[in-house]
Amino acid sequence: MATVYDVARVSPLDSAAKLSGRLGNQIWLKREDAQPVHSFKLRGAYNRIAKLTPAQRAAGVVAASAGNHAQGVALAGQALDIRTTIVMPETTPSIKIDAVRAYGAEVVLVGDAYDDALAHANSLIAERGQSFIHPYDDLDVMAGQGTVAKEILDQHRDAIDTVYIPVGGGGLVAGMAAYIKRHRPGTEIVAVEPLDSACLHHALKADARVVLDQVGLFADGVAVRQIGAYPFAVARQCVDRTIQVSVDEICAAIRAVFEDTRSVPEPAGALALAGLERDVQARGLHGRTLVAVVSGANMNFDRLRYVSERTALGAHREALLAVTLPEVPGSFLQFCELLGRRAVTEFNYRYADAAKAHIFVGVAIRDGDRERDALCDEFRKAGYEISDLSENDVAKVHLRHLVGGRADALQDERLFRFEFPERPGALMRFLQQLGGRWNISLFHYRNHGAAFGRVLAGFQVPQGELQDFLDRLQRIGYRYWDESGNPAYRMFLR
Repeated sequence: MATVYDVARVSPLDSAAKLSGRLGNQIWLKREDAQPVHSFKLRGAYNRIAKLTPAQRAAGVVAASAGNHAQGVALAGQALDIRTTIVMPETTPSIKIDAVRAYGAEVVLVGDAYDDALAHANSLIAERGQSFIHPYDDLDVMAGQGTVAKEILDQHRDAIDTVYIPVGGGGLVAGMAAYIKRHRPGTEIVAVEPLDSACLHHALKADARVVLDQVGLFADGVAVRQIGAYPFAVARQCVDRTIQVSVDEICAAIRAVFEDTRSVPEPAGALALAGLERDVQARGLHGRTLVAVVSGANMNFDRLRYVSERTALGAHREALLAVTLPEVPGSFLQFCELLGRRAVTEFNYRYADAAKAHIFVGVAIRDGDRERDALCDEFRKAGYEISDLSENDVAKVHLRHLVGGRADALQDERLFRFEFPERPGALMRFLQQLGGRWNISLFHYRNHGAAFGRVLAGFQVPQGELQDFLDRLQRIGYRYWDESGNPAYRMFLR
């Protein structure tokens, strides 16, 4: 009889050395991103399709999916020489459509959402007599996904304290949990879900399957409104706990996987590790053997910038603060002196009030919430009015890109663009050598990990002092460009 290994490979169980050292536990990553379709989904799809009768094979199969399940079904159909139709929403990115077609599947684009695709798939089943391959609510699919667990236990013969498994519809967690609890009942199973898509958590709490009003789409691979019926029946018996994680924590986990493996998992692929990290920190775990399933790596490239922006906050390595300064020359420098050699990750300011200046600043931290709270206390003791915006979604998603605006009444403003060397003290040196002679009316900086920090700054420089100002910039030695005539500045900032 056919097995999943006709198409799947035994994925690595890699020791995560950096993670293990940082978290004080032995961390292992089950690398399902290493599968031919970069996801575990082909296991269940193949196991289901391989068990079709000759008549069912002749009729072909159909699936509704815009994600990894689509590629898994397409590859399985190609391997078994079965006609395969994948119904996808018209909004599906072309990279995913092309990937499915590359495996020889027929792609039908219908509607704007998964529900539209599913309805059309059902009509094809009625019209053609094809078999529907469900992404998770199917016993054969669950059994195929359970082979991930068998590999883990074969690869790690010693005791495993906890296995962390991502949850969407529940096929993976059910298949894995059933196998592990049968063969190693002492190993704890923790199901991990996004805070905004926790269908298993709410079902277990209600002791019945529930339908979520809506789900978050960042981790689209697990954006499921209702846990499957078969998976729920298994999970309520075999899953020990559930954990919910934030988008920021998922982003931090993506980075953590990259730092240990140099691969970039998709958000759902890093979900289990995000839960592991939260669990270690919340429960103070130490010296344990912990396994997280990296379930997939079909990352949309255009998400990488967003992930990078949110990573430091998710790992509690950055504090976002709103600080009020007196609007007088030298106050900016005084504030930076209080920061000392702490790395500034972001600085946004625009003149708005003659008495007070409101700045939006990001500061790199190492000791999480404790260091952030201590930093805020330090500023308050120095007399600054401060608000911690690190957990403020409006600030994280929007405000950091919107700080600024026009300052029509400002006199003698000149705009300059700089390249600062990306090292501690670069901003301090700039301000100290510039002195307090010219008022800073605009300042924008964001650390993007390059060798040079790109800074946009405005200064109030009367015409008679312009040459003195330019001479001072030359002595500082940072590359700069005068942007005072830039049309973007004239239209939106002046």
